[in-house]
Amino acid sequence: MLLPGPCLWETALTIIPFSPAHQPGVVALILPIQQQEFGIDINLERQPDLLDIPGFYRQGAGNFWVALDGEEVVGSISVLDIGNGQGALRKMFVHQDHRGSQGQVAKALLDTLLHWCRDQGITEIFLGTTDRFLAAHRFYEKQGFSQLPKAQLPARFPVMAVDSRFYRRLTAAQ
Repeated sequence: MLLPGPCLWETALTIIPFSPAHQPGVVALILPIQQQEFGIDINLERQPDLLDIPGFYRQGAGNFWVALDGEEVVGSISVLDIGNGQGALRKMFVHQDHRGSQGQVAKALLDTLLHWCRDQGITEIFLGTTDRFLAAHRFYEKQGFSQLPKAQLPARFPVMAVDSRFYRRLTAAQ
């Protein structure tokens, strides 16, 4: 029996470390989600990390990954090494056509990051997000993240202007 249209489980989804060839795809993924879906007043110039992903994220134990559906960037995630065995989860975005339990893109990205962090000696992950990302809040909480007050963040955690909700998770299974 043939099903109409493409099915997510028939695609060639892979998660790989970022390479410079992915930079346009990463920008094309992230900016519309920030600007159009969530109405955040931000542009590429105010995110210099997106213009130099290797220089910004690949310091110490940091890294950046992309989820590819064939050649198309459909997801991203990164960890910024902030010292003391701690990391900041940054730039986790999934294209709306690949969200939800069917695709498991978000979970696969997070699992990749957690595995990397354990191997690199990062034992705690912190993240900041906005109050608007309600589905993200549910996802993080299902994945073992606990909300914490801003005052309990490590001193080296890079708080973004739009961040209003914060989470922490140990990298080992809880």
